[in-house]
Amino acid sequence: MANHLDEHVEAYAGNSIYDFDNQIVLGWYSRRILELVQSDVSVLELGLGHGFSAKVFAGNFKRYSILEGSRSVILNFQKKYPDCNAEIIESSFENFVTSEKYDVIVLGFVLEHVDNPSELIKQFQKFLSPEGRMYIAVPNAESMNRQLGHLAGLLPDLFELSQNDIDLGHRRFYTVESLKEVIQRSGGKVVRMEGVYLKPFTTAQIMSLHIDNQIVDALCQLGIRYPELSCGLLAEVVFS
Repeated sequence: MANHLDEHVEAYAGNSIYDFDNQIVLGWYSRRILELVQSDVSVLELGLGHGFSAKVFAGNFKRYSILEGSRSVILNFQKKYPDCNAEIIESSFENFVTSEKYDVIVLGFVLEHVDNPSELIKQFQKFLSPEGRMYIAVPNAESMNRQLGHLAGLLPDLFELSQNDIDLGHRRFYTVESLKEVIQRSGGKVVRMEGVYLKPFTTAQIMSLHIDNQIVDALCQLGIRYPELSCGLLAEVVFS
């Protein structure tokens, strides 16, 4: 995964139409976790990605660490956010070992990248404190905008990956049910399932409307109640 992202780091540089959606989806789910989690906790996040969540989380927890295996992604992040004081641990997910137990572990839009999602969840469950929680966010194949595109003949297959998805290292989409199945196979229990951004039209169509931030925020608030139709899925997971 890290080597693949090294080859396609430009996809994380912030120079495409998809950045409009990324700012909404990645900014919202991280702010939502901030609302759900107390500040006096230790947090481990898997992956830097575009850096949106790191920008939100940094300085808001007792301890906040990010695990990232791609040197190119780390350098890109440090260039974009030179003042961010998050602790970045350069290591692949597979090789990461620690004696520390974290109160919260965040897998934000990570599972769509990896070969065996359930095994990754199992691996990092070992680093959770006894009362710890995991937050998992993934892209939703059955979002409202994808279903509309499919019915309009613009998207032949709801699970089809775009070239941008491939450049970002994506391997799959999820549904509410398939995400629950992956979590259950890992030994986890979903105690909360929310949607991330209820997007009614294509990105270009929404951008052409020049809607204000209040409407965008309202679409994110609405998505909480309708995970099946939202762009992303956010699951809160416990292990007991």
